[in-house]
This record gives sequence, C-alpha cells and structure tokens, in this order.
Amino acid sequence: MYGKCTVGDRWSSQQGDNINNPGGDGNWENTATFGTAEGATSDDFKAYRLKIFKYVLVNILLCVLDGIYYLTTASGAEYQTFCDMTTAGGGWTLVASVHENNMYGKCTVGDRWSSQQGDNINNPGGDGNWENTATFGTAEGATSDDFKFRDFNLFNGHTLCAHLRLRFRSNVVFFDQIQCEFEPGFITFRTINTERAALAICSGVKPTGCNNEHYCIGGGGHFPEDSPKQCGDFSSFDWNGYGTNTGWSSSKEITEAAVLLFYR
Repeated sequence: MYGKCTVGDRWSSQQGDNINNPGGDGNWENTATFGTAEGATSDDFKAYRLKIFKYVLVNILLCVLDGIYYLTTASGAEYQTFCDMTTAGGGWTLVASVHENNMYGKCTVGDRWSSQQGDNINNPGGDGNWENTATFGTAEGATSDDFKFRDFNLFNGHTLCAHLRLRFRSNVVFFDQIQCEFEPGFITFRTINTERAALAICSGVKPTGCNNEHYCIGGGGHFPEDSPKQCGDFSSFDWNGYGTNTGWSSSKEITEAAVLLFYR
C-alpha cells in the first residue's frame, strides 16, 4: 500500500504516477495475462479471455446482494440483469431463462428457444436463439417469461451453470420410466434423440438413453416423431398427459418451472 503505482500495481500503473501516461499499464483493456488462478487471492491474476468477459466482471464488481441491477455498457446503453451472490459463493449473472408458456401449443408463439413458426422439416434450426444475437424479455420477468441477456452469445462454448429455481428431489419431478434414461449431477449441451432431433440443454442430467426429449429443453424447429407433438421449448414433457408424472410425462412442478441459466 505504501508503493504508489509501483511494481505489482498491474491494475493501475507500475510506471509511477505520470501525467503523460493516463492509461497506466492498460490491463483492463489489453490482452496481456499474468498470475495464476491458484494464487488469485494473494496476487493479481488475469485470464486470457478477460476482455470478452468484461461486462460479466463489471456485474460481479457491482453486485453485492442478490437482486435486479441496472448496468451501463461502455457506449452508454442501459440494461437489466439479475445477480445471484449466494449460490456456491456468489458472483453469478443471469444470462437466460427458459420456460414453456403453452404446453398445448407446439412450436407456436412464445417458443423462443425452439421455434415459433411451427414444426417444419425445412426449418430444422427453428428460431436459432441459442446461436444468434437476438435478445428478449427482462431479468425481472425471467421466472414467468423467456429471457436472453444481451451478451448471451459470448458465452457459447464456455461453462454455464443451469439450475432450476424450484428446489426438489429428482424422484419427485421425473417418473421412474424417465429416470432410467439419465444420470443426475451433470449439465449436457446439444443432445440428439432417436429420431435425430436436436435438444439444446439437459439441466442437471447426462442422458444415457435416446429419449431425451422428455427431460431436455430447447432445440430446433423440427421433431420428426408424431410431428408436431414433440415440438416446443419443453419438447415432449407431456407425452402421456400434462403434468401426470406417469409414463413419459413430467410432473406438473417441472412442466411449469423456469430454467435459469447463470454465468460466472
């Protein structure tokens, strides 16, 4: 603390206080890396992808308690997000939410994470919101409507933590016939079912069978089996009736839940 802009002050300047060097070392913007994650509590650390995640880092720095926050981009645009500062040490930023607004509508309006254009063999990608830069919804309404964070597309290929806001045991949610199809304790991205339809994410499970349309969510715009019965954000959760928790149907609790995707 007695050294002022000296060696070790990597996040300001290690070159002294200099009117001709207002940018200092520039490590908030450049691609330099230093330190290790292992020693991050005792020395400065910068990962090689920091510049990509600068908005996430700003969220973490500004979020102190759980709740809705209004943040501002470098260009001055304001946006809303939710910070979870409690779960697993905190520092989680809500980047998306997925829910089924109408289980009886199959790839109809509101099925943003699959297709709102009907089950169509010529549109296998559906609305494409897992990959494109479109945004929708609000963090405030994320438990009752779909939400996609402004920088969601930056996180493709990186670790996301998906968890349900509801707290329950898996045997309350899924009927035994479905439980035989997966192993709990995982998050799985992009799975293919027996009929070669793509599902986007399996929250909390790793498929061991090929009927993942009954417990994975999101996907494309065409589900071949008994079309359009499987098409939608929560695909085939109602195969044997809405919320019956029998056969291949999920419970009402899981069918009406929202899946929240957080990034840290």
